[in-house]
Amino acid sequence: MNSKKIRLAPRSLLAGAVVALGSLATQAHAADTLPGKGIAVTPVKSSLAEESFQTLLVGRALEKLGYTVEPMKDLEPATAHLAVANGDATFMANHWPILQGSFYANSGGDAKLYRKGSYSDGAVQGYMIDRKTAEQYHITNIEQMKEPKIAALFDADGDGTADLTGCNPGWGCELSIEHQLTAYKLRGKITHKQGSYAALMADTISRYKAGKSIFYYTWTPYWVSAVLRPGKDVVWLQVPFSATEAKDMDTMQPNGRNYGFPPDKQQIVANKAFANENPAAAKLFEIMKLPIGDIGAQNLRMSQGQNSEQDIERQVDGWIRAHQKQFDGWIATARAAAES
Repeated sequence: MNSKKIRLAPRSLLAGAVVALGSLATQAHAADTLPGKGIAVTPVKSSLAEESFQTLLVGRALEKLGYTVEPMKDLEPATAHLAVANGDATFMANHWPILQGSFYANSGGDAKLYRKGSYSDGAVQGYMIDRKTAEQYHITNIEQMKEPKIAALFDADGDGTADLTGCNPGWGCELSIEHQLTAYKLRGKITHKQGSYAALMADTISRYKAGKSIFYYTWTPYWVSAVLRPGKDVVWLQVPFSATEAKDMDTMQPNGRNYGFPPDKQQIVANKAFANENPAAAKLFEIMKLPIGDIGAQNLRMSQGQNSEQDIERQVDGWIRAHQKQFDGWIATARAAAES
């Protein structure tokens, strides 16, 4: 009786087939478990172009989770908070919990908005003057602007008052500045110049380069402190005492200095209903971290001319490549939150 011989495939081919099938299964599983598939999200930011970097980075991560990210909307902070709370936008990546606390509360607070974690730590605000003038006239405190001869040093338009390059209406910082001008009895001594902050700072920097005294409000992270370097080109002014709209808020720094504003941070704020329905996105918003120095460095490149939409997108992609392991970890953790 003749029997047919059955030829077995080489072990290596079988192993290869198993690996290929496993890879296909993994890819299929990943595709099936994209928690954001079919869901569109709308980011919102202020009119500051420098906020695009942080916002686009969040958008890139959401896309990896399957979400469709719509173009960013530009709204000033108070309106942006309302838009997110009402569902007209999905998230903003530049919320300052202390500075913009009233915007958050007035938009419904925790009942309508979601915020967890800290996207970027170490945000600082305050008043600065050029170092040369500070050292020549021994100026360390904004209260010294009460002295006519000191105020005159920073008088750019000849009206006898110090000209402060200030904060745009609607940003939140202008309310603190106005409050302090009254609290420190500096009305009639300091003129709070407002308008386009970028344009006002361009003029301030030009004045500095011309050897003139300058006086301005600023914050970090922002490119200004990479051009006018604290401690080298300019110095922080202290304030006589803590004075904020929120009663009993202490603005004293750990180093014993008081710049008039409490240390702050930036958070991602999202629509509460969206966060509840999308645990992957909510987890992503909670765990993303962006060093303040990286924001400042990117903002500086924008100030030097790399500020087109394509430039910023390239900078975001470059940051992701340089931090690929961390970025992939965010995606994995967010995806796991949706599967749990």
